[in-house]
Amino acid sequence: MVDRCRLVLVLLSSLFLSATMAAVTNDKERICIIGSGNWGSAISTVVGRNARRLAFCHNEVRMWVFEEQVLLKGEKEPSNLSDVINSLHENVKYLPGVMIPGNVRAIPDLADAVREATVLIFVLPHQFLPKLLPTIRANVNPARCYGISLIKGLDFDTNTKLPVLISKTIEKAMGNNFRCGVLMGANVADEVANQRVCESTLACHFGSDDINERIRQIFDEEHFRVSAIRDVSGAEACGALKNIVALGAGFVDGLNLGGNTKAALCRIGLIEMKKFCSMFFEGVEQSTLLESCGVADLITTCYGGRNRKCAEAFAKRRVEMSSTLDAESCSKLWNTIESELLNGQKLQGTLAAKEVYNLLKARNLLQEFPLMSVIYEISFDGKSVLEIVDGIKTHIESAEVHYLSKL
Repeated sequence: MVDRCRLVLVLLSSLFLSATMAAVTNDKERICIIGSGNWGSAISTVVGRNARRLAFCHNEVRMWVFEEQVLLKGEKEPSNLSDVINSLHENVKYLPGVMIPGNVRAIPDLADAVREATVLIFVLPHQFLPKLLPTIRANVNPARCYGISLIKGLDFDTNTKLPVLISKTIEKAMGNNFRCGVLMGANVADEVANQRVCESTLACHFGSDDINERIRQIFDEEHFRVSAIRDVSGAEACGALKNIVALGAGFVDGLNLGGNTKAALCRIGLIEMKKFCSMFFEGVEQSTLLESCGVADLITTCYGGRNRKCAEAFAKRRVEMSSTLDAESCSKLWNTIESELLNGQKLQGTLAAKEVYNLLKARNLLQEFPLMSVIYEISFDGKSVLEIVDGIKTHIESAEVHYLSKL
């Protein structure tokens, strides 16, 4: 009788322990990275390492891969990119030479990748999002899921033409009070992947400080330091607008105008970013501009990154051309440069420059943003690249007039 009681107690204890462990397991965060380009693969190295050590995360990190065929050195037949990532633990096309943690699993089927995920990390060109969001919405529980966008761009309302944060677009598509924060900062992908010290800004408000801190820890590590703020609008808008300024920096480099001119352009670009944020978004905090997502991201993008690189090439080729270009020819030149230099990646600055210019023109505000205006006009209206200097001078002169009017 005593032995039978002991057996019952052992069985009950085992069942209780199993239930407890199941509850703990179910409470663990299941992370999915949506996108596997240069930046998506780079952030997977950080998130993969952190998921292995954090008790509140499942070990496996899923990464949705847009399936492509890649030809490996020494092979006669191409292989699926997802198979290569899972076997070699390297994205040989978009992040060659960097090892991706073994717990990061590449999945080409979007529904399978996001199923049961509780943390969605969006890191892909924002023009691809609309087609993906319905599938994501259908395969997760938005009430028990959080989003973090690493996408640097803006949407625009088709009716009002006003700018819309991509995080808000994601929230609206997901429904059920789904919340999406952003991770923005001076984060050149290759440097992050190679564990060079850098910092980033997580802007979010997921309903509790505990959840906010959980999400921060998923990204934060020794060489990738993450600070947390609540100003999602300011952080995200800065992440998009700095790509426009970076085009101007590339024009300056292509003309060999030097560091002083580029410093002036960066300063004026920051002023116009601040003005745009205050004009079109509510609740933007001035201190956000001093975070990594603000001035630091602007600096690193104007001295490195794909937008500056392609704009430099654009400027050099325009100088070599004797004839002026119309809008169609300008677009073709950008497409050619993008294809030659970016290995399948996409420019974001040119798209943002178009959308912002159209907004400012429709609201008769071009004179308020002389630098962003001339960057667009050089890029798509065929203006001489040399006129980037006029954009800088015009801003300085308007500031002087404003100062004198106050005397």
